[in-house]
Amino acid sequence: MTKVNYQNKLKQIIDNLLLINLFIVIFFAVFFIFAIIMQFNGIFIFINFIQIVWNPLIVPLITILIIGALVNGIISWWRRKLLSQEEDI
Repeated sequence: MTKVNYQNKLKQIIDNLLLINLFIVIFFAVFFIFAIIMQFNGIFIFINFIQIVWNPLIVPLITILIIGALVNGIISWWRRKLLSQEEDI
């Protein structure tokens, strides 16, 4: 396997994992809104579930999402900066 092919395959795997992570975070956000609505109606089982999985599951998922977005932004800024320096030369 060539280095470029390996890098493309690795990038595709990371992109797919981050996309799955995004949809899981969106699912938990919708579930959280649902749990709050149910709590107003007197049903506390959903908000209790959110409280149980908040620290071990939801916080790391949100952290991975934010770090992925920041790294993506830094890499794209860095590439644009390098390309503009190459054009100046």
